[in-house]
Amino acid sequence: MTGNAELAVIKVTAGFISGSLAVVADGIDSLSDIFTSLITLVASRILSKPPDIRFPYGYGKADTIATKGLSFIILFAGAQLGITTVRKLIQGTATELPTKLAIVVTIISIIGKLLLAWHQKKIGRKTSSSMLIANGRNMQNDVLISATVLTGLFFTYVLKMPVIDPIAALLVSIWIIKVGFEIFMQSNTDLMDGIDDCSIYDEIFSAIGHVEGAHNPHRVRARKIGDKIMVNVDIEVDGNITLQQAHDIAHKIEASIKSRIDNIFDVAVHMEPLGDKTAEKKFGVSKESLSK
Repeated sequence: MTGNAELAVIKVTAGFISGSLAVVADGIDSLSDIFTSLITLVASRILSKPPDIRFPYGYGKADTIATKGLSFIILFAGAQLGITTVRKLIQGTATELPTKLAIVVTIISIIGKLLLAWHQKKIGRKTSSSMLIANGRNMQNDVLISATVLTGLFFTYVLKMPVIDPIAALLVSIWIIKVGFEIFMQSNTDLMDGIDDCSIYDEIFSAIGHVEGAHNPHRVRARKIGDKIMVNVDIEVDGNITLQQAHDIAHKIEASIKSRIDNIFDVAVHMEPLGDKTAEKKFGVSKESLSK
Protein backbone atom coordinates (compact mmCIF):
# COMPACT_ATOMS: atom_id res chain seq x y z
CA MET A 1 0.00 0.00 0.00
CA THR A 2 2.85 2.36 0.86
CA GLY A 3 4.67 1.61 -2.38
CA ASN A 4 1.57 2.20 -4.51
CA ALA A 5 0.76 5.41 -2.62
CA GLU A 6 4.25 6.79 -3.30
CA LEU A 7 4.06 5.87 -6.99
CA ALA A 8 0.57 7.37 -7.30
CA VAL A 9 1.63 10.73 -5.81
CA ILE A 10 4.77 10.87 -7.97
CA LYS A 11 2.96 10.01 -11.22
CA VAL A 12 -0.07 12.25 -10.69
CA THR A 13 2.13 15.21 -9.71
CA ALA A 14 4.56 14.68 -12.60
CA GLY A 15 1.65 14.17 -14.99
CA PHE A 16 0.10 17.53 -14.13
CA ILE A 17 3.46 19.33 -14.21
CA SER A 18 4.43 17.84 -17.59
CA GLY A 19 0.92 18.16 -19.00
CA SER A 20 0.67 14.43 -19.69
CA LEU A 21 -2.78 12.96 -19.13
CA ALA A 22 -1.35 9.50 -19.82
CA VAL A 23 0.89 9.69 -16.76
CA VAL A 24 -1.96 11.14 -14.68
CA ALA A 25 -4.11 8.17 -15.71
CA ASP A 26 -1.26 5.82 -14.81
CA GLY A 27 -1.12 7.46 -11.38
CA ILE A 28 -4.86 7.01 -10.91
CA ASP A 29 -4.38 3.33 -11.76
CA SER A 30 -1.83 3.15 -8.93
CA LEU A 31 -4.43 4.70 -6.62
CA SER A 32 -6.77 1.82 -7.50
CA ASP A 33 -3.99 -0.58 -6.51
CA ILE A 34 -4.11 0.89 -3.01
CA PHE A 35 -7.75 -0.26 -2.83
CA THR A 36 -6.68 -3.69 -4.12
CA SER A 37 -3.99 -3.93 -1.45
CA LEU A 38 -6.53 -2.86 1.17
CA ILE A 39 -8.73 -5.82 0.18
CA THR A 40 -5.68 -8.07 0.52
CA LEU A 41 -4.87 -6.63 3.95
CA VAL A 42 -8.42 -7.08 5.27
CA ALA A 43 -8.55 -10.63 3.92
CA SER A 44 -5.21 -11.41 5.57
CA ARG A 45 -6.54 -10.22 8.91
CA ILE A 46 -9.58 -12.48 8.48
CA LEU A 47 -7.33 -15.41 7.53
CA SER A 48 -5.42 -15.07 10.80
CA LYS A 49 -8.52 -15.73 12.91
CA PRO A 50 -8.63 -19.18 14.55
CA PRO A 51 -11.50 -21.63 13.86
CA ASP A 52 -14.66 -21.11 15.92
CA ILE A 53 -18.11 -22.65 16.32
CA ARG A 54 -19.44 -20.77 13.27
CA PHE A 55 -16.45 -21.58 11.03
CA PRO A 56 -15.00 -24.84 12.39
CA TYR A 57 -12.77 -25.21 9.31
CA GLY A 58 -11.28 -21.77 9.92
CA TYR A 59 -11.28 -18.68 7.71
CA GLY A 60 -8.99 -19.92 4.94
CA LYS A 61 -11.62 -19.45 2.23
CA ALA A 62 -11.30 -15.66 2.75
CA ASP A 63 -8.19 -15.96 0.55
CA THR A 64 -10.28 -17.39 -2.30
CA ILE A 65 -13.04 -14.81 -1.89
CA ALA A 66 -10.49 -11.97 -1.98
CA THR A 67 -8.92 -13.51 -5.09
CA LYS A 68 -12.34 -13.47 -6.74
CA GLY A 69 -12.69 -9.76 -5.89
CA LEU A 70 -9.23 -9.02 -7.30
CA SER A 71 -10.13 -10.79 -10.55
CA PHE A 72 -13.11 -8.44 -11.00
CA ILE A 73 -10.88 -5.39 -10.42
CA ILE A 74 -8.35 -6.65 -12.99
CA LEU A 75 -11.11 -7.43 -15.52
CA PHE A 76 -12.62 -3.97 -14.99
CA ALA A 77 -9.24 -2.23 -15.43
CA GLY A 78 -8.54 -4.17 -18.64
CA ALA A 79 -12.01 -3.48 -20.03
CA GLN A 80 -11.77 0.25 -19.22
CA LEU A 81 -8.38 0.51 -20.93
CA GLY A 82 -9.74 -1.37 -23.96
CA ILE A 83 -12.86 0.82 -24.24
CA THR A 84 -10.83 4.04 -23.95
CA THR A 85 -8.34 2.85 -26.56
CA VAL A 86 -11.02 1.76 -29.05
CA ARG A 87 -12.79 5.11 -28.59
CA LYS A 88 -9.56 6.97 -29.41
CA LEU A 89 -8.96 4.80 -32.47
CA ILE A 90 -12.49 5.44 -33.75
CA GLN A 91 -12.32 9.17 -33.05
CA GLY A 92 -8.80 9.44 -34.45
CA THR A 93 -7.66 11.61 -31.53
CA ALA A 94 -3.97 11.79 -30.64
CA THR A 95 -2.81 10.00 -27.54
CA GLU A 96 -1.23 12.13 -24.83
CA LEU A 97 2.45 11.23 -24.53
CA PRO A 98 4.81 11.87 -21.62
CA THR A 99 7.40 14.65 -21.77
CA LYS A 100 10.96 14.11 -20.54
CA LEU A 101 9.89 14.48 -16.90
CA ALA A 102 7.04 12.02 -17.45
CA ILE A 103 9.42 9.56 -19.11
CA VAL A 104 11.69 9.52 -16.06
CA VAL A 105 8.72 9.06 -13.73
CA THR A 106 7.32 6.27 -15.91
CA ILE A 107 10.64 4.42 -15.85
CA ILE A 108 10.75 4.78 -12.04
CA SER A 109 7.18 3.47 -11.94
CA ILE A 110 8.09 0.42 -14.03
CA ILE A 111 11.04 -0.43 -11.77
CA GLY A 112 8.95 0.12 -8.63
CA LYS A 113 6.06 -2.00 -9.91
CA LEU A 114 8.40 -4.81 -10.95
CA LEU A 115 9.85 -4.91 -7.42
CA LEU A 116 6.39 -4.85 -5.83
CA ALA A 117 5.09 -7.56 -8.17
CA TRP A 118 8.15 -9.75 -7.51
CA HIS A 119 7.76 -9.34 -3.74
CA GLN A 120 4.02 -10.10 -3.76
CA LYS A 121 4.41 -13.23 -5.92
CA LYS A 122 7.39 -14.43 -3.87
CA ILE A 123 5.44 -14.18 -0.60
CA GLY A 124 2.36 -15.60 -2.34
CA ARG A 125 4.26 -18.71 -3.44
CA LYS A 126 5.90 -19.05 -0.01
CA THR A 127 2.53 -18.96 1.78
CA SER A 128 0.55 -20.68 -1.03
CA SER A 129 -1.73 -17.62 -1.12
CA SER A 130 -3.64 -17.29 -4.40
CA MET A 131 -4.69 -13.83 -3.22
CA LEU A 132 -1.12 -12.47 -3.04
CA ILE A 133 -0.14 -14.17 -6.31
CA ALA A 134 -3.16 -12.56 -8.00
CA ASN A 135 -2.18 -9.17 -6.58
CA GLY A 136 1.34 -9.67 -7.92
CA ARG A 137 -0.01 -10.45 -11.38
CA ASN A 138 -2.16 -7.34 -11.17
CA MET A 139 0.97 -5.27 -10.54
CA GLN A 140 2.60 -6.88 -13.56
CA ASN A 141 -0.32 -5.55 -15.58
CA ASP A 142 0.52 -2.05 -14.32
CA VAL A 143 4.07 -2.49 -15.62
CA LEU A 144 2.64 -3.19 -19.07
CA ILE A 145 0.43 -0.11 -18.85
CA SER A 146 3.44 2.08 -18.05
CA ALA A 147 5.52 0.35 -20.73
CA THR A 148 2.80 1.11 -23.27
CA VAL A 149 3.30 4.83 -22.61
CA LEU A 150 7.02 4.51 -23.39
CA THR A 151 6.31 2.37 -26.45
CA GLY A 152 3.91 4.99 -27.76
CA LEU A 153 6.55 7.66 -27.20
CA PHE A 154 9.14 5.72 -29.19
CA PHE A 155 6.92 5.02 -32.19
CA THR A 156 5.47 8.51 -32.24
CA TYR A 157 8.64 10.61 -32.02
CA VAL A 158 11.19 8.24 -33.59
CA LEU A 159 9.23 6.39 -36.28
CA LYS A 160 6.47 8.98 -36.70
CA MET A 161 3.77 6.31 -36.23
CA PRO A 162 1.41 7.56 -33.51
CA VAL A 163 -1.26 4.99 -34.40
CA ILE A 164 0.95 2.24 -32.90
CA ASP A 165 0.48 3.65 -29.38
CA PRO A 166 -3.30 3.01 -29.09
CA ILE A 167 -2.90 -0.34 -30.87
CA ALA A 168 -0.27 -1.38 -28.30
CA ALA A 169 -2.56 -0.20 -25.52
CA LEU A 170 -5.41 -2.31 -26.96
CA LEU A 171 -3.18 -5.40 -27.00
CA VAL A 172 -2.22 -4.73 -23.39
CA SER A 173 -5.89 -4.42 -22.40
CA ILE A 174 -6.63 -7.79 -24.02
CA TRP A 175 -3.76 -9.36 -22.09
CA ILE A 176 -4.97 -7.83 -18.82
CA ILE A 177 -8.50 -9.17 -19.43
CA LYS A 178 -6.97 -12.60 -20.13
CA VAL A 179 -5.07 -12.54 -16.82
CA GLY A 180 -8.18 -11.41 -14.93
CA PHE A 181 -10.23 -14.21 -16.49
CA GLU A 182 -7.60 -16.82 -15.60
CA ILE A 183 -7.58 -15.64 -11.97
CA PHE A 184 -11.40 -15.67 -11.96
CA MET A 185 -11.45 -19.28 -13.18
CA GLN A 186 -8.74 -20.29 -10.69
CA SER A 187 -10.79 -18.95 -7.79
CA ASN A 188 -13.81 -20.84 -9.15
CA THR A 189 -11.89 -24.11 -8.73
CA ASP A 190 -11.12 -23.34 -5.09
CA LEU A 191 -14.67 -22.18 -4.30
CA MET A 192 -16.10 -25.34 -5.85
CA ASP A 193 -13.76 -27.50 -3.73
CA GLY A 194 -11.71 -28.55 -6.74
CA ILE A 195 -7.98 -29.24 -7.08
CA ASP A 196 -5.82 -27.88 -9.91
CA ASP A 197 -2.99 -30.36 -9.54
CA CYS A 198 -4.69 -33.77 -9.67
CA SER A 199 -1.34 -35.53 -9.19
CA ILE A 200 -2.02 -35.14 -5.48
CA TYR A 201 -4.29 -38.20 -5.74
CA ASP A 202 -1.37 -40.33 -6.93
CA GLU A 203 0.59 -39.14 -3.90
CA ILE A 204 -2.31 -39.98 -1.56
CA PHE A 205 -2.70 -43.50 -2.96
CA SER A 206 1.07 -43.99 -2.76
CA ALA A 207 1.11 -42.85 0.87
CA ILE A 208 -1.73 -45.21 1.82
CA GLY A 209 0.01 -48.06 -0.01
CA HIS A 210 2.82 -47.91 2.57
CA VAL A 211 0.41 -48.59 5.47
CA GLU A 212 0.06 -52.26 6.39
CA GLY A 213 -3.54 -53.38 6.84
CA ALA A 214 -5.03 -50.60 4.67
CA HIS A 215 -6.80 -52.02 1.62
CA ASN A 216 -8.65 -50.64 -1.40
CA PRO A 217 -8.50 -46.88 -0.76
CA HIS A 218 -11.44 -45.26 -2.57
CA ARG A 219 -13.74 -42.23 -2.51
CA VAL A 220 -10.67 -40.05 -2.01
CA ARG A 221 -11.54 -36.36 -1.95
CA ALA A 222 -9.12 -33.43 -1.67
CA ARG A 223 -10.11 -29.78 -1.44
CA LYS A 224 -8.37 -26.53 -0.59
CA ILE A 225 -9.09 -24.48 2.52
CA GLY A 226 -7.00 -21.36 2.03
CA ASP A 227 -3.42 -22.57 1.55
CA LYS A 228 -4.11 -26.00 3.10
CA ILE A 229 -5.64 -29.23 1.79
CA MET A 230 -8.38 -31.30 3.40
CA VAL A 231 -8.32 -35.02 2.55
CA ASN A 232 -11.17 -37.52 2.97
CA VAL A 233 -10.65 -41.20 2.17
CA ASP A 234 -12.49 -44.52 2.59
CA ILE A 235 -10.39 -47.56 3.51
CA GLU A 236 -11.22 -51.26 3.74
CA VAL A 237 -9.71 -53.26 6.62
CA ASP A 238 -10.03 -56.78 7.97
CA GLY A 239 -13.44 -56.94 9.60
CA ASN A 240 -12.12 -59.16 12.41
CA ILE A 241 -9.54 -56.74 13.82
CA THR A 242 -10.23 -54.74 16.98
CA LEU A 243 -11.38 -51.13 17.05
CA GLN A 244 -8.00 -50.17 18.51
CA GLN A 245 -6.19 -51.81 15.59
CA ALA A 246 -8.41 -50.03 13.07
CA HIS A 247 -7.79 -46.77 14.92
CA ASP A 248 -4.03 -47.30 14.70
CA ILE A 249 -4.27 -47.94 10.96
CA ALA A 250 -6.18 -44.68 10.51
CA HIS A 251 -3.47 -42.77 12.41
CA LYS A 252 -0.76 -44.36 10.28
CA ILE A 253 -2.63 -43.34 7.11
CA GLU A 254 -2.84 -39.74 8.33
CA ALA A 255 0.85 -39.67 9.28
CA SER A 256 1.88 -41.21 5.95
CA ILE A 257 -0.08 -38.65 3.92
CA LYS A 258 1.21 -35.70 5.98
CA SER A 259 4.80 -36.90 5.60
CA ARG A 260 4.52 -36.88 1.80
CA ILE A 261 2.26 -33.89 1.12
CA ASP A 262 2.79 -30.37 2.48
CA ASN A 263 0.09 -28.10 3.90
CA ILE A 264 -2.36 -30.80 4.92
CA PHE A 265 -5.23 -29.34 6.98
CA ASP A 266 -6.63 -32.69 8.14
CA VAL A 267 -7.13 -36.30 7.01
CA ALA A 268 -10.51 -37.91 7.65
CA VAL A 269 -10.48 -41.72 7.30
CA HIS A 270 -13.68 -43.77 6.99
CA MET A 271 -13.23 -47.48 7.75
CA GLU A 272 -15.14 -50.30 6.03
CA PRO A 273 -14.84 -54.11 6.27
CA LEU A 274 -13.06 -55.83 3.39
CA GLY A 275 -15.35 -56.44 0.43
CA ASP A 276 -18.04 -54.03 1.64
CA LYS A 277 -20.49 -53.34 -1.19
CA THR A 278 -23.25 -51.52 0.65
CA ALA A 279 -21.75 -48.05 0.99
CA GLU A 280 -22.60 -45.32 -1.51
CA LYS A 281 -19.47 -44.84 -3.63
CA LYS A 282 -20.67 -42.32 -6.15
CA PHE A 283 -18.39 -39.45 -5.12
CA GLY A 284 -14.62 -39.34 -4.85
CA VAL A 285 -11.57 -40.67 -6.70
CA SER A 286 -10.36 -44.27 -6.96
CA LYS A 287 -7.28 -45.81 -8.58
CA GLU A 288 -9.50 -47.02 -11.40
CA SER A 289 -10.78 -43.51 -12.16
CA LEU A 290 -7.20 -42.14 -12.22
CA SER A 291 -6.19 -44.63 -14.89
CA LYS A 292 -9.04 -43.61 -17.21
